[in-house]
Amino acid sequence: MAKKTAPLLPATDLRLQQLGERLRLGRLRRRLTGKQVAERAGMTPVTLRSLEKGSSGVTIGAYLAVMQVLGAEKDLDLLLRDDPLGRNLQDAALPRRARTAKQAVPAAPGRSASPSAPATKTEPTAASNWIADDTFVSAESLASLIRTPKPNKKGPAK
Repeated sequence: MAKKTAPLLPATDLRLQQLGERLRLGRLRRRLTGKQVAERAGMTPVTLRSLEKGSSGVTIGAYLAVMQVLGAEKDLDLLLRDDPLGRNLQDAALPRRARTAKQAVPAAPGRSASPSAPATKTEPTAASNWIADDTFVSAESLASLIRTPKPNKKGPAK
């Protein structure tokens, strides 16, 4: 009896079918027969046909074996390389530290230097939200700390 696989959403199933089709086209572009690729990938021609149809019952290892035969295994490195959703979720879960009088930092523009003095109501800048500790800091927060030099109003030096 065949193993049951988890059902996929229609959009995900379509993506898997498209991957199988791209692998089939890659094989054909290289002028390799199904039998040749199956043999080199260590599978039966029936498994290769299922893979090229995008069957969810074929293991990820089989897909990778075919990618290796086609010289496309490094494409796997592109998956989740940037992962913006994962980074946003991770950043949202980071603890926020409340600053105490001991942790006072130089006042940012629009804020009072004294911890006891009332702060003015302005939008906080990215630089004022930055906390120097060992938690993750986004590139945008770090870039906001870099001050760009103002252009020289005088002409070029003679």
